Amino acid sequence: IIIVSFKSGDILERCLDSIDSKYPIIVVENSLDKNLKIKIEKKYQNVECILPETNLGYGAANNLGIKKVKTKYLLILNPDTILFENTLEQLLYHAKKIEDFAILGPKILEGDKIENEEIDKKNIIKTEDGIEKSISYVKGFAIFINKPQFEKIGFFDENFFLYFEEIDLCKRVIQSGKKIFLIPKAIIKHVGGQSHIKSINKSMELSRNWHWMWSTFYYHKKHGGFLF
Repeated sequence: IIIVSFKSGDILERCLDSIDSKYPIIVVENSLDKNLKIKIEKKYQNVECILPETNLGYGAANNLGIKKVKTKYLLILNPDTILFENTLEQLLYHAKKIEDFAILGPKILEGDKIENEEIDKKNIIKTEDGIEKSISYVKGFAIFINKPQFEKIGFFDENFFLYFEEIDLCKRVIQSGKKIFLIPKAIIKHVGGQSHIKSINKSMELSRNWHWMWSTFYYHKKHGGFLF
């Protein structure tokens, strides 16, 4: 499991508390907080905290964590997510059933409501547990990845510092002919807008506005050209 964080404080620990300690976790902390590294590695024996030399942004930090993963499967999480007791078991179970997927996406619980993802009816695989639906993209706060499927695709485009990274990744997956599936029985709670401590809310808002505009421009230039 890879979690990229930036001054997430107790929010990060809430996420870590929801994950069974048998799963190895890599936290990439972009704020270079040495005290956080010491604290969480002492509290959670299954966590390795990496401190890059500079703030890498979301995509590059995830790529740094991915390079250290030696398992076939990996799960990318945001710190403002909470796993349920059987979330990972459901993802792993269906990973073995479907086999040729590139990405699995869980159902997202926002507040008290489960999001309804856009479904592509062309690709549907039936398993003993029902129908797994092919989708065109997953939200970036929870992405279950079949690592060998990405040898030719690559992972996150590091030109995106923040925003659009997962949209670009999913677009490249679909363009390469590989598949993304929704797993309805795997549910993850997303507590939106709480990925960092409250004291930096204003500076984060300004930074996010700038990066949203840049990422929007870069994404459309990359996939549609300047005249898109």
